[in-house]
Amino acid sequence: MHDKVVVVTGATSGIGEATARRLADMGARLVLVARDKARGEAALARLAAGETGRAHSIHYADLSRISEMKRLALEIAAAEPRIDVLINNAGALFGSRQVTEDDLERTFAVNHLAYVVLTMGLRQRLIAGSAARIVNTASDAHRGCKLDFGDLQSARGYSGFRVYGRSKLCNILFTRELARRWRGQGVTANCLHPGFVATRFGDDSGGFLSRAVRAAKIFAISPEEGAQTIVYLASSPEVANVSGGYFYKCRQATPTDEARDDAAAERLWIESARLAKIEA
Repeated sequence: MHDKVVVVTGATSGIGEATARRLADMGARLVLVARDKARGEAALARLAAGETGRAHSIHYADLSRISEMKRLALEIAAAEPRIDVLINNAGALFGSRQVTEDDLERTFAVNHLAYVVLTMGLRQRLIAGSAARIVNTASDAHRGCKLDFGDLQSARGYSGFRVYGRSKLCNILFTRELARRWRGQGVTANCLHPGFVATRFGDDSGGFLSRAVRAAKIFAISPEEGAQTIVYLASSPEVANVSGGYFYKCRQATPTDEARDDAAAERLWIESARLAKIEA
């Protein structure tokens, strides 16, 4: 990873920060994406104090807002002539339904559409990279979930866990369609289940959901363990030519039938582009 340029979202804590720290120690130069400036500066300082002492950078954006994601992509593209790895990792779980300024359900906006907008906005920089890779953090929470294209914004009934699971199904379908559409352009795309990790994730979900997530974390793995598959997909020569896969514990795994539905993947791609007002 020496001198590779790696963009990581959700990099100020949890598996995102563990991933960034490990890749930095392997010689990569990190471009972090964060929302909170205080946590961002602290994470940047910890990286700078790492084994390589490289100069890393950080950009700030609200991942729930399409305009912010477009601005972020433009800023990163202006600063980086090439990107070798893009890690879409930021995610959230909300106990109650919230609607963004774009009239989108917040989980869908943060966990799925932000991946789409940033990836598409950095397309030319990824193509300019050295055998570039895209790594999307999905989850086994997608199991048991189906997409309702008539209600992608979960207006008809809301359950935090169920909506989160659907957003992770979106991540897998997006990865699958991305790999298909970008085949032959020197960019691979894979996704993964990191495991149930003890991080800040879910702490601010609200009400019973927050309490349930905190209680369950006594059984969770460490952020360093959770980051292993992300680091593997970002760096290992074993997967240099693999694209469109779903991984767990550094091995290719099989997601559900719904997550392997190519017609749904294409439809989600088109609908996501329409909602974000970007080219499909």
